[in-house]
Amino acid sequence: MVPLIILIAIIAGIISIAAAIYFTVMVMKKDRGNEKMIEISGYIETGAKHFLWVQYLVLAAFVGFLFFVILLFLPSEMTDGIIPVIAGDLNWEQALAYLIGSAASMFAGWLGLIVGVKTNTRAAQGVTKSVKEGFDIAFFGGSVMGLAVVGVALLGVGGIYWIFEPLVGLAFATKVVLGFSFGASTIALFMKCGGGIFTKTADVGADLVGKAEYNLPEDDIRNPATIADNVGDNVGDIAGMGSDLLDSYVASIVAAMILGTTFGALGFEIYFVILPILIAGVGLVASLIGIFLVKWLGRENPGKALNLGTYLATLMVAAFAAILIWILTAQIPSAKTQLWRDYFAILIGLASGIVIGWTSDYFTREDKPPTKNIALAAEEGHAVTILSGFSYGLISVVPPALGIIVAMAVSFMLDGVFGVALAAVGMLSIVGTIVSNDAFGPIVDNSRAIAEQGGLGEDVIRKADMLDAAGNTAKAITKGFAIGSANLTVLALLFSFAEEAGIVTMNLLDIKILIGAFIGVVIPALFSALLILSVQKNAAKMVLEIRRQFKENPGILKGTEPADFNKTIAIATKGALVELILPSIISFTIPVIVGLIFGVAALGAFLAGAILSGFVFAIMMSNSGGAWDNAKKWIEEGNLGGKGTETHKAAITGDTVGDPFKDTSGPSINTLLVVMSLTSSVFMGLMLAVGADGLIGGLLDESAVGDVAIWIILLVILAAVLVGILLWAIMKVVKHPKVMEKIAKKKD
Repeated sequence: MVPLIILIAIIAGIISIAAAIYFTVMVMKKDRGNEKMIEISGYIETGAKHFLWVQYLVLAAFVGFLFFVILLFLPSEMTDGIIPVIAGDLNWEQALAYLIGSAASMFAGWLGLIVGVKTNTRAAQGVTKSVKEGFDIAFFGGSVMGLAVVGVALLGVGGIYWIFEPLVGLAFATKVVLGFSFGASTIALFMKCGGGIFTKTADVGADLVGKAEYNLPEDDIRNPATIADNVGDNVGDIAGMGSDLLDSYVASIVAAMILGTTFGALGFEIYFVILPILIAGVGLVASLIGIFLVKWLGRENPGKALNLGTYLATLMVAAFAAILIWILTAQIPSAKTQLWRDYFAILIGLASGIVIGWTSDYFTREDKPPTKNIALAAEEGHAVTILSGFSYGLISVVPPALGIIVAMAVSFMLDGVFGVALAAVGMLSIVGTIVSNDAFGPIVDNSRAIAEQGGLGEDVIRKADMLDAAGNTAKAITKGFAIGSANLTVLALLFSFAEEAGIVTMNLLDIKILIGAFIGVVIPALFSALLILSVQKNAAKMVLEIRRQFKENPGILKGTEPADFNKTIAIATKGALVELILPSIISFTIPVIVGLIFGVAALGAFLAGAILSGFVFAIMMSNSGGAWDNAKKWIEEGNLGGKGTETHKAAITGDTVGDPFKDTSGPSINTLLVVMSLTSSVFMGLMLAVGADGLIGGLLDESAVGDVAIWIILLVILAAVLVGILLWAIMKVVKHPKVMEKIAKKKD
């Protein structure tokens, strides 16, 4: 029987969704501004809806396929570890949860995106009254995404466990919830990768032609890609980042629940299974209070209000969690010591999240030494700008790595791997506040553009710039938080995977373990390369289209004829959806292939290798990109000669390189790691049905050294597959210079 205290989390989820709807109604009542502003906002809204509709159609087919795979072919405890179609049964519990998780993630993304694109023009009009008015509108619009993410997550996880635990038992109920997490993760991968490719296709194309060739101002309505760029801010930073954090949030809860079945106090395991859900529930309450505090504190310093709201939410989680633990100790006094140890593990997670956010802030803010040094490097030329930004990105990996190490070590000493899992839950307990802050960024970015394009005047644009600057800082902190939380989450998932697979140790001197680790190390690199090449390829098409419009319709540059925004939006939409297919296939299939061929122990090593290398790539690319971006903006404020100088052009080069780093590849690695970890856990039954050592894992043991002929043939086949992938990647690279030659030509 599930303790009724779980209703705290379920009720909090309902309140969260109700609050999201309330904020939606409140924002929709605000003034939309003049006719020009309404027209521009309409373009953005139409483009965002079109992209979301097409992406959801593709997702529906993919989700449907995986639903039937889980239903018919995935062994579970309910089918006694036998493939369902062979057992004459169906794995309907996990399949249904997977479908609900996918639908929940799609709903949260849809609601947040639609409200976001409707808020931008209202926020711009609000700035005409005061910075505080514009801030309130934008923040409450962004809060809809934050509250929707946490609400659907808690309702899904808490509700599914509450319903299924009496039906299937303590342990398998957590596996059913794992299906919900896998569904959310599936959507997150498509949303984050697709949105990232879309937004940077438009952004890079707009900058290369509009800024570099024609010296058009930022967000100039004459630039054919400017609306696509604004659409991209929403699909990439609202829907994409929201789905990413929903993915990590649910996965952290599920990993801790699975470990709770084994490491909870004997006889009281169910309390430790629902503890992560309860912590998430009190975190949601703290986030709700924090959102109202941010409104009250906003005044004329939006950046300070956003940060203070986050800190206050963190302190409230610490206080509410202490009350929760005290209540639980009254119910199970024999587990008092373990519960308080778990409380301090949660605090460690909260603290490490703040530290990682500070690190991202330091390495990307324009008034901090790293960003200023990159701007100074731009005086020496384009190449030095790239070298400087890349180097600071690498340096920025060290502080968060130390934070994760300390969090892991201390939480492990407190309560073993369950403590580590709860540290991840603690870090993500304020995700409602974090997503609200993140969604605020693209809303004020769009509102600044609409203020300029709607002719609201320099004073209003200056005030909108204040909000935009606060939004940029919030987005940088959010990306750092997302990367840190994702890595702590996948470490918890790795522990839960090892526990379920019966892996005690992974000996790197075992050749199959080493092979698994090696494959894992290279996957984030391959994944990143594919996403960046996708941006390069699609940006090339965007550049050619912008030049074509300027050439064929000179009235666009004169401001007498409108640009064809639909054409550029269509290029970004088609390119994003086509190019994300291969990275998505890699994310889902490689873990299964490794597990089937080399065994579950090698798959554990694969995940460990991917986590370690993915952490480095994600932090480095996100912070490098953010620093390049803000170095350019610092110069544009009038420093080092300002706009139009050679220094400014070198900074634009850095920003252009950094765009796919910080908004496409870097953040998407978070989702990649969670997806691969969940795929490994969900499909573990299938791998164990084949054999714990996989198809050829046994042939790589020392006892099978003499069976040379068999495993050499198999390894040759595997090598041929890997060579095929490598050749394909090389062809992609070789193909791009032909497109880039056209871009390199001087404009007619």
